[in-house]
This record gives sequence, C-alpha cells and structure tokens, in this order.
Amino acid sequence: MTLRTAIVGLGKIARDQHVPSIAKVEGVDLVAIASRNASLDGLPSFSDVNELLAAVGDDVDAVSLCTPPQGRHAQAEAALRAGKHVMLEKPPGATVSEIAPLVSLAKEKGVTLFATWHSRYASAVEPARAFLADAGIRSVHVEWKEDVRKWHPNQDWIWQPGGLGVFDPGINALSIVTAILPRPIFLLRSDLFFPENRAAPIAADLEFTDALGTPVRAEFDWRETGGETWSIHVETDMGKLSLREGGKKLFIDDVLNVDEPDQEYVGLYRRFVELTKTGALDVDLSPLQHVADAFLLGRRRAVEAFIEE
Repeated sequence: MTLRTAIVGLGKIARDQHVPSIAKVEGVDLVAIASRNASLDGLPSFSDVNELLAAVGDDVDAVSLCTPPQGRHAQAEAALRAGKHVMLEKPPGATVSEIAPLVSLAKEKGVTLFATWHSRYASAVEPARAFLADAGIRSVHVEWKEDVRKWHPNQDWIWQPGGLGVFDPGINALSIVTAILPRPIFLLRSDLFFPENRAAPIAADLEFTDALGTPVRAEFDWRETGGETWSIHVETDMGKLSLREGGKKLFIDDVLNVDEPDQEYVGLYRRFVELTKTGALDVDLSPLQHVADAFLLGRRRAVEAFIEE
C-alpha cells in the first residue's frame, strides 16, 4: 500500500531534498502541498496544514513537516489529531519538552511520529559506528564550518529564538556523534558567539565528555568562507577514524574506506514507510538535548554584527 504524503513547508530543503527523494522511494507518493508562498505544478496546494487537513480528509495518510521549528508543534499536533503519520524535519521542535506531548498523542492515535536526523543516513555513518563499537576511543574532534550566506541565504527565522543559529547545521554533527559513539556524552563547557544584532549564535565552541572521561570537542562556525568543513575525527587504539563531507566519506588512518553518493533523504523516507506499516515511533531527542544544554551552559561572547548581503 502506497503512503500518500503531503509536504508542509515548501522551502529550500523541501525542494532540494524531500520532493526528489520521495520520487525515488517505492511505497510513498507526494500528493499535496501546504505552503504560504509556494506550490508544485500538478498537485493540490493549500495555505497551511489546517486548510490541507480540512480539504484532503482520508486522501492523505502522512504529513512531512518541513517548516521552521518555531510553531511546528501546533502543526504536528493538528496532523496527529487528524490520524496522520508525521515526519519532522530536524530539529524536531523549538524546544525539547514540546515533543513529549506529540509522542503521547501519536501513541494514542496509533500513528507514526518520526523525528528525523538526515545526517545519520549518510553512507559512512553506519560503518563508522561499527568500527568504533570495538575500538578504544581516546578523543573526538568535530569541525563543522560553512558560510551562512551560501547555505542559509535570507533565512531570517534561523536567527530568531528557536531558530538555533549555527546549531542548525551543528545539530547534524551532533546527530552523527550520538549515533556512532558507543557511550553517551554530556556537556562540560559552551562558548557561544552572538552577532551583536542577532538573537542566535554564529559560532560555538563546545567541550563534552563521557563516563570514561573521553575528551570530545565540537567547533561550529558560520563564518567560514574558504569552503565547507563537515568533519568528525576520532582517535582510537585501532587508528584514526575520520568522517568527512558530512558523513559521506570514511577514512581510517587517512585511507579512504567509504565514499558513496548522497542518499540521506532517500534513507529517511524508506525508514518512514517502514515505520508507518505498524504505526511505530522513532523519536531520539539526544541531539536537540545537547543543543539545549549548550544554551544552558553557554557563555555569551559578542562579535561583530551580521549583515545579510
């Protein structure tokens, strides 16, 4: 049976990733759009999720929420109350605590709630997890740096409270770290760098550890103009593991072991189809919890104003 899915929020990520990935996955079809300012030819379009739900009735089985995290809770609640399976683009919400009521509601309705972390579906992530499961880990260093003007142009919501700032990409790194390390980590120190005219950080320097005292450092920066660095380096007693290009490539002692095309969102939709067959839930909040902790412990450092060009 085909999962008839509607996308809510037809922005850049939905156009670049969700729409083409749905087309590649067997068992799921895109049947409707809800977006304030966008539409797709040949599909019924609505202004918001409530208008969509009122119009489509039983013709839609699932809703994929690709809107900014602020305000997404109400959209997810409306879809779940209507008996629809729900996929949440990352981060799953603007706060950690707002997700628990959605989990309860999904269980009550017998439908799927899927809090997605697309970077976990990068081709080298699972091989990295398997390698580290048998390794003695000595240290971890995360470098996640990019140019905000290139990757998030004119996205004002991302600078607002709840938009996460540099943690919007940084949470991708945290989603990988929490997937590949054999033990949970927790935060020790957080330095957050806020442009003097913005409500969200443009850079962050974080220090974590685990139950064995393993040092884990993460550097996130949106001011990188010399090309992207999306890397995680792990020193172990079996050699140095490096995930590069956001989890696409795996190196062991600088020898390339994995390099495959990007299929992250294809993986997400395959997982969504699988979950909806039984109404199962997949909601891991650990990456978002780490971001929340970074703000809790964060030392605020003022830096120069960010001006959109």
